[in-house]
Amino acid sequence: MCTTCGCSTADHHHDHADDHSHSHNHEDNHSHGHGAKSGRRTTIAIEEDILGKNNRLAAFNRALFREKGIFVLNLVSSPGSGKTTLLERTLRDLAHKLRFAVIEGDQQTDNDARRIAATGVPVRQINTGAGCHLDAHMIMHGTEDFDLDNLDLLLIENVGNLVCPAAFDLGENHKVVVLSVTEGEDKPLKYPQMFHNSTVMLLNKTDLLPHIDFDVEKCKEYARRVNPGIIIFEVSARSGEGMEAWYQWLIAGAKR
Repeated sequence: MCTTCGCSTADHHHDHADDHSHSHNHEDNHSHGHGAKSGRRTTIAIEEDILGKNNRLAAFNRALFREKGIFVLNLVSSPGSGKTTLLERTLRDLAHKLRFAVIEGDQQTDNDARRIAATGVPVRQINTGAGCHLDAHMIMHGTEDFDLDNLDLLLIENVGNLVCPAAFDLGENHKVVVLSVTEGEDKPLKYPQMFHNSTVMLLNKTDLLPHIDFDVEKCKEYARRVNPGIIIFEVSARSGEGMEAWYQWLIAGAKR
């Protein structure tokens, strides 16, 4: 099962059942009268196995991306934060400076992939079915059709979810969490693992601030409470406000 949400490996289209074939006989032999404790130990062992396998594949991805000189970002957020709109604007504005490819993760549809394709950037859609996040195995196969020798930056738009994607390394350089001002300033405290694991927070839809009750400084303080080193950009993917600072960070990362 997924370490954080309980979705099965079949939901993630994994094809490695042999990796999970080890026995828990020791626990089974001591299960009489201790069902809850034995079940908990078994669950932990399965979770460790899933994350261990994912981390090995993530290390493979990371080594490949490093060899090819590709800067890789894993964009994470709640549904509706504006990730795809932000990507569209970024791709169009930096088309003359960087060579991009995009992996789109959603449970169903290729709606976002079609939007990205309209920018002229190579894109691969990954549908996870009942799965709530992308994993390193999906990314490994998702890059197979890209010309990795002619890429500067790979952007991965993860499934909209502030819980499960936090635990899964894809081989990226950084996680970038996108938070819309329409979601409430307390999200970093409600979902601390995601904000703790992210290098950058893009506070998006700032063009709506005159029309809503949202405390920007309080939100930034909450984010720094769980991750003192987090880099915060206040942006509007619609108006373009604040995007230049984000672009400069991207360019600097891609040129390292």
